[in-house]
Amino acid sequence: MKILVTNDDGVFADGLWTLVKELRNIAQVVVVAPDRELSAIGTAVSLHQPVRARKVMPRVAEVETYAVEGTPADSVILALGKLVKDRIELVVSGINRGANLGDDVLISGTVGAALQGCLHGLPAIAISVVLGDNLYFGDAARFAALLARKIDSGVLSANTCLNVNLPNLPLEKIRGVKLTYPASKSHTDTVEERYDGRRQHYWFVRQRINKPLDEKTDTWAIEEGNISITPLLNKPSPPIPDSLCSDLFHEFQQGMA
Repeated sequence: MKILVTNDDGVFADGLWTLVKELRNIAQVVVVAPDRELSAIGTAVSLHQPVRARKVMPRVAEVETYAVEGTPADSVILALGKLVKDRIELVVSGINRGANLGDDVLISGTVGAALQGCLHGLPAIAISVVLGDNLYFGDAARFAALLARKIDSGVLSANTCLNVNLPNLPLEKIRGVKLTYPASKSHTDTVEERYDGRRQHYWFVRQRINKPLDEKTDTWAIEEGNISITPLLNKPSPPIPDSLCSDLFHEFQQGMA
């Protein structure tokens, strides 16, 4: 299996390289990612300006790596259309610093890159960890590798795009794996008018809304200490049956023992 890894935190982000290091244990990996952080850019594609890419020194030896002067979606399009010569079989985007839950799924560059892989007919995973003092990137990377193996073996559907979020907790405090859907109306956007001493400007403020949560939502799952798996653009039947979640969690725990 050959896996394309990308993100929206930039090609040198720690989460990306933790992910690469783990995925290399199960597959050939190539990295094509933005040359800088481009969070909250969603599915944006650069249609009206040139997109440049250059090879850069990888942080994991012998991993072909490109930095793209463009968006996460640009990176996937460029990788699949020009930069990567061999056939890609899976796109993995992340590991993002901070969860992508509820309405944020619509603006997430991490999710946007995964969706672009799915639109090209490939299975795709977007993976994120809730912000905290010490981010558990290693656990998230191992869970991503577990899902990649399930897709490669046919246990999980190849016609799938998964938005995966992990609580920023040590393994022993994670309660389980839940199949979820994005919480609706999870955030509110306000605009503040400011003045910097030279001219007037506006500042967008995005805040979580505290309200009772449906137990099937991604936000609820994370707040209860679970791993959330949300199928996006899934085909007629869900790519992950509920019964498989407990098996995934058991295997995840066993692999960490």
